[in-house]
Amino acid sequence: MIETIAPVVNAALQNVAPAIPPSAAAALAVGLAALGSGYAERGIGAAAVGAVAEDDSMFGRGLILTVLPETLVILALVVVFVV
Repeated sequence: MIETIAPVVNAALQNVAPAIPPSAAAALAVGLAALGSGYAERGIGAAAVGAVAEDDSMFGRGLILTVLPETLVILALVVVFVV
C-alpha cells in the first residue's frame, strides 16, 4: 500500500515545498508554540494565584506549573536552530 501512495505524496510535496520559505515556516512554528503556551499559562496562572491566596506554601508549586508551558517555546526555538 505504501508503495502506491509514496510517489503521489512525493510529487505533491515537491510542488508545494518551494512555495513556503523556510524562514516563514520557522516563524510560524515558534509563533504557534508561543500562542499555545500563552493560552495554557492563562488558566494555570489563574489557578496558581488562587492556590497561593489560600495557602502560601503553594507558591513554589504554582511557580513551577506556571513556567512549565514556556518550555514549549524554548523547545520550538531549539528545533528552529537545529533544523
